[in-house]
Amino acid sequence: MPFIAGALLAGALLLALAQTVPAAAAAALAGFFAFFFRDPVRDAPDRTGVVVAPADGRVVEAGPARAEVAPTGKWQQVSVFLSLMDVHVNRVPVGGTVTRVEHRAGRFLPAYRSAAAGDNERCETWIDHQGRTVVCRQVVGVLARRVVCRLAPGMSVAAGQRLGVMKFGSRMDLFIPADVPLQVKVGDVVRGGETIVAVLDAAPETG
Repeated sequence: MPFIAGALLAGALLLALAQTVPAAAAAALAGFFAFFFRDPVRDAPDRTGVVVAPADGRVVEAGPARAEVAPTGKWQQVSVFLSLMDVHVNRVPVGGTVTRVEHRAGRFLPAYRSAAAGDNERCETWIDHQGRTVVCRQVVGVLARRVVCRLAPGMSVAAGQRLGVMKFGSRMDLFIPADVPLQVKVGDVVRGGETIVAVLDAAPETG
């Protein structure tokens, strides 16, 4: 709302000053902000242990996680790049209990680059699902200089629930136990809260 209201206020002031062209530009900017921060209803699959895409966008990595960017341990990694046209409200990938939320300072590399996963500023959320851990990482980019996470340790969450928002072009990295097969591949377009990325079983992690 501050983005939309600020642009509308600027447009109204410019119009009052008879600056019609700048006023129209401010109104158009308000329209873009309204489009960018849209928050559509999403229906998560009604299935225990399902892992859904945490963000809208295009899959740029899918497979064994690179050790230099992943949390300690063995993981599968799915990375989603969000363009300016994608919905930027993020979704909880799996139902369970939030065990950790960490913000880490870093760089502002283009979000589509592989190095962004480990070098850029980010917020990392860990979720336990019946002894299986899933980690989702909101990553800033050149334009996305701020990520918002509305979860906190101890919270019980459901797959598809709103997690937070990333402001402008950005990236979401998802880390899943290494023994869980992925159901997406590089190049796929996914919808946050709906597209199934993987399905966990209730067995404890090993290794």
